[in-house]
Amino acid sequence: MSVALAEAIWRGLALYFGFGLVTGIGVILFGLKRLAPGRLPWRVRLVILPGLAALWPVVLLRLAGVRPAEDRA
Repeated sequence: MSVALAEAIWRGLALYFGFGLVTGIGVILFGLKRLAPGRLPWRVRLVILPGLAALWPVVLLRLAGVRPAEDRA
């Protein structure tokens, strides 16, 4: 593997998780009420932030209203 390819992979991962972190913070501040009804303490919100950052495409789809097949029935 060349150095340029390794740097491209790291940049891609940094971009993915950077966008995920921004999305996760936005969801925690503004969109969590749509995903989890009820009030969550800040400690819980901070605990779920890494998961929101890692799974940001799924989180954005859920916020947009797309539901998996098992939830549609």
